[in-house]
Amino acid sequence: MTAKSALITGANRGIGFEIARQLADRGFLIWLTARNPQRGKEAVLKLMNEGRTVRFLQLDVSDPESIRRAAAKLAGEIARLDVLVNNAGVVLRGSDNILTVTADKLSDTFRINTFGPLWLTQACIDLLQSGSRVINISSGAGEICNGMSSYAPVYSITKTSMNAVTCQLAHALKPKGVLVNAVCPGWVRTDMGGPSASRSVEKGAETPVWMAADPNFRDTGKFFRDKKVVSW
Repeated sequence: MTAKSALITGANRGIGFEIARQLADRGFLIWLTARNPQRGKEAVLKLMNEGRTVRFLQLDVSDPESIRRAAAKLAGEIARLDVLVNNAGVVLRGSDNILTVTADKLSDTFRINTFGPLWLTQACIDLLQSGSRVINISSGAGEICNGMSSYAPVYSITKTSMNAVTCQLAHALKPKGVLVNAVCPGWVRTDMGGPSASRSVEKGAETPVWMAADPNFRDTGKFFRDKKVVSW
């Protein structure tokens, strides 16, 4: 049997790296992507030295041309992509005040956190087939149903937008049998979350891995936290 395939963006560290590790342990062929080739290859080597099947794919999710090249290379290697995890995300310095944030900071954050997942999903459309799953790593900071805090306003807005992209992709890909969902991993101890965060990377990866690997998972167009549907 051919191993299932998973592409994970921003996977050289943090939650993305842990998702790659756990899915590899479940028999997936992992395509680990990173913007920095050296850091990406180091992450791949670490996982391979531990006996996991992982390949590196250079990818800058903010650059449509980089996305096109990566998708073309992937299509030359596999006929089907079972799981796409849009994990790459950023909180840029200087974007923490909604009244003073520059157009460049706003644009850069949207390109990475919102447009990148959309562009990459579009680029992989021929590889995404019935039963494939697109998992967007979002954040509780993007929720608006219960009100939004003042935390990292630009980051929060881009995650709200990512949730909207998730809904629209779910509608568009439903006839094809592709499942599209978003997940909040919680406050995780990563470079972004900081050392005081309440959750380990293992806990942060738990729900995305479940969504990717559970054969009985059938939801689409929803927002999850701790394996449960929550409000947007």
